[in-house]
Amino acid sequence: MTLHYADHFVLPLPPGHRFPMAKYARLRERLAASGEFRADEFRVPAAASDAEILRAHCPRYLARVVGGELTAREQRAIGFPWSAAMVERSRRSAGATIAAARDALARGWSANLAGGTHHAFRDRGEGFCVFNDAAIAARAMQAEAGIARVAVIDCDVHQGNGTAAILRGDDSVFTFSIHGAGNFPFAKEESDLDIELADGTGDEEYLWHLERGLDETLERSRPQLAIYLAGADPHEGDRLGRLALTMRGLERRDERVFTRLAARGIPVAIAMAGGYGRDIEVTVAIHAGTILAARRLLG
Repeated sequence: MTLHYADHFVLPLPPGHRFPMAKYARLRERLAASGEFRADEFRVPAAASDAEILRAHCPRYLARVVGGELTAREQRAIGFPWSAAMVERSRRSAGATIAAARDALARGWSANLAGGTHHAFRDRGEGFCVFNDAAIAARAMQAEAGIARVAVIDCDVHQGNGTAAILRGDDSVFTFSIHGAGNFPFAKEESDLDIELADGTGDEEYLWHLERGLDETLERSRPQLAIYLAGADPHEGDRLGRLALTMRGLERRDERVFTRLAARGIPVAIAMAGGYGRDIEVTVAIHAGTILAARRLLG
């Protein structure tokens, strides 16, 4: 089992920027201090190659990202300014999910301690997402490991609109998103299965819908690999979340996902996805809880 991280590739963000870059390094530090993982289980991923990225994104978009040709409007949609560091960080994040998927197929589960960049479309980025790591990793495993069926299980509070758009019409990858109905993105795409929840939805209602969504997803897709976007942002204390899950509710969410996958023998690659808590340590604790639940339930 391996945890892949690229938190030392730091983006030069302006003061007061709302993207919580610091959470990634704190997450790795918290997991390293937990005593549950050896030092050699933490690895820096290779950057995703052009060939890997181009299975999910169009050549012109990749060239414009790499060449620094994004317009000011496109950079605003992504949410941070272009820089060479942004390109490298985005490549590494996608590479981490590819590496986690490879490890999951070999060992049962693995994780990217960042990732979940599900708002990136084939030809554009938005919502702090440049390259769509779930779509890139799914197609990488199909190409190099011969996997025929993948399920993307997206529990970030925001719909995985870019993932849905990139993979629309691709019956080999099933997209399931459970998210806030009234939250970003306000113009939704169509996943293979979408469950939309009202503002203020709490633990019990969320888990009721999640269980049914998971059962339908796994029955319809019968995947050989799952990519799980965990997301800390359904938490009641998240600045961008609007739902009302407690810490225990999010633990139960992760338990539901992992036990259902384990019961069917489905390997899982985990990505952290969103988390914008008023207290960054709460966000880090939620992300860490996802990884520790995987260690406990998946081995």
